[in-house]
Amino acid sequence: MGKQTVNQTKEILGILLIVFFVVAMTATAISADAPHHSNSGLQLFNTEQLAKQHCPTDTIVWLNLRSGIYHYKGQRWYGNTKSGAYVCQKEADKAGDRATKGQ
Repeated sequence: MGKQTVNQTKEILGILLIVFFVVAMTATAISADAPHHSNSGLQLFNTEQLAKQHCPTDTIVWLNLRSGIYHYKGQRWYGNTKSGAYVCQKEADKAGDRATKGQ
């Protein structure tokens, strides 16, 4: 293999590495945003207190971002799903989310 061929191979490998890196970073960003079907008008909060400050007269619920189902305080999954956030119930309803069955 000649010196020019080796350099071309290194260049191609470098380009492929950059493309792979960009694809990997983009896929991570998309998957982080993908679970919740609609963030239109829906504010997500890490704590109940922040959510309550945002909507002091509304009920704060825990929204499972993957399923779009929310849970009320005192329920088993309130604050206990892998991918979730505290939200205002009216905003969640408007975004198309719903309460857990039987509520």
